[in-house]
Amino acid sequence: MMVVGTASHVGKSWMTTAICRHLWRRGVRVAPFKAQNMSLNSHPCVGGGEIGRAQMAQAEACGLAPVPDMNPILLKPASPGGSQVIVNGKVWKNLSAAAYYEQFDFLFEQVLAAYGRLSAEFEFIVMEGAGSAAEINLHSRDLVNLPLAARLDTPALLVADIDRGGVFAAVAGTMALLEGEEKSLVRSFAVNRFRGDPLLFNGGREMLEERAGRPCLGVFPFADDISLDAEDSVALEGRSHPAASGKELRVAIVRLPHLSNFTDFRLLPDAEYITRPGPLPDCIILPGSKNTLGDMHWLRRQGLERWILNCAREGAAVWGICGGYQMLGRTIRDPHGVESSAGMIAGMGLLPVETTLLPAKTTQVVSGRMPSGVSFQAYEIHMGETTPAAGERPFAVIDGRPEGFRQGNVLGTYLHGALENTEVLTELLAELARKLGKTMPRLSEPVSKEAEYDRLADWFEQHADLKRFEELYLA
Repeated sequence: MMVVGTASHVGKSWMTTAICRHLWRRGVRVAPFKAQNMSLNSHPCVGGGEIGRAQMAQAEACGLAPVPDMNPILLKPASPGGSQVIVNGKVWKNLSAAAYYEQFDFLFEQVLAAYGRLSAEFEFIVMEGAGSAAEINLHSRDLVNLPLAARLDTPALLVADIDRGGVFAAVAGTMALLEGEEKSLVRSFAVNRFRGDPLLFNGGREMLEERAGRPCLGVFPFADDISLDAEDSVALEGRSHPAASGKELRVAIVRLPHLSNFTDFRLLPDAEYITRPGPLPDCIILPGSKNTLGDMHWLRRQGLERWILNCAREGAAVWGICGGYQMLGRTIRDPHGVESSAGMIAGMGLLPVETTLLPAKTTQVVSGRMPSGVSFQAYEIHMGETTPAAGERPFAVIDGRPEGFRQGNVLGTYLHGALENTEVLTELLAELARKLGKTMPRLSEPVSKEAEYDRLADWFEQHADLKRFEELYLA
């Protein structure tokens, strides 16, 4: 089956994950599939390659290790008009939107081949669409929504978000724009993110069923107590943070234009995401970036580089993850034009390291160990090599080799996920708190992914018409 939406960010990934877990708990050999994803949140597969973070979560919900076939095309925006195109887990090309659409036939072949390999191995595939199911201007080049479902003769579930308003127009309008076989594949719709008593919506549900000509699978409540990895940085919009007390460490995370893998900071719920200089924080984090050179220029235009350097002189800790690590060094060279034709750009000079961007991408899951002996799991996704210009003061050790660099109150590392380890983060923050005479910030409780996937399946099973679900999608 395919899960499509009336728009972006209506809960397609959430619903897909819920259905995956529901079927897995029933003993179905099920796998997720998203033909094309656009996201800067990705994760390496153990066997090599990378896929979107949402598909990784869906694989886990199915009790599977993620593989590239679950997300054969991943677009990672690298500039206002272009993206790095990952095909079958590997970097293929950097393309503008127009050039990407010119490759439709080749890319559609890759999608069908990946789906074919998965469907030969599993008895059920839960597919996820992208954006809106009724983007009629893109219909002839749509390889991820209903045209793909039609090619595979796959029934679809339409998801709408009532919390954003306009749910009647969203559902009825989407159905009105669909035609022929694709319209007939949409067998039901779901109203997602409902707040309050769902019984109050019974009349609205009936109106929607009449307008859409389809049954409602269920009215699903807003469930902000279930924690899943977000697919992209849209999840950061509207995020608030409490006012600092003055006694607690204040952490600021720079929200880069091409910020990637912000899941690194899931344990820091009160951290402030910033885009301009402000009051002196105790710790500044430069996160990963899909376009290090472009984001380095942005830092300078915003006045943030000068501000960060001043904060470091005043005693603030500065931590760089992946692209942020590269920015903290002396130079970033791009001899192969991986990100631009500039060739080289000066970094901030806070660490004595040099970076060279390379055409081949490093994507691997690793085990690390801090100098203190704390062990942790992490992963690398980067297209550069960073070498110390002087000495070795590593952030950690992986496979017997030094990784990253520490100097005074500045550290850099390529290890995504290190700060998702409570022991690692506590060690770093406690050291800083002692130095500054402050208290530790509040940390989120570590999440048991398995427990969250089960809670999500419970949510689906409680609010879906399961008999109708079986008749429409499993018969």
